[in-house]
Amino acid sequence: MRNPYWLLAGLIVLLLGLQYRLWVGDGSLAQVTDLKQQIADQQGENQRLLERNRILEAEVMELKEGMETVEERARQELGMVKEGETLYQLTE
Repeated sequence: MRNPYWLLAGLIVLLLGLQYRLWVGDGSLAQVTDLKQQIADQQGENQRLLERNRILEAEVMELKEGMETVEERARQELGMVKEGETLYQLTE
């Protein structure tokens, strides 16, 4: 009859090998937690970029459809005035 201690020792080695992989090896709990955090960070970044794209898309549509926006930008950014208007600059 075989010695049962060899079987017990083999099972302990197998258990230790599985525990090592669970805590330290590839696909460990620490790695899974880190990947979940990276996914959450990326989803936040994607949400921010989607909002930015939505704002830019609305701005593009507004520029394509109306001249009021173009006129407003010309006045604010380029300092342009309409013909017949007088520009008054106040300094402090």
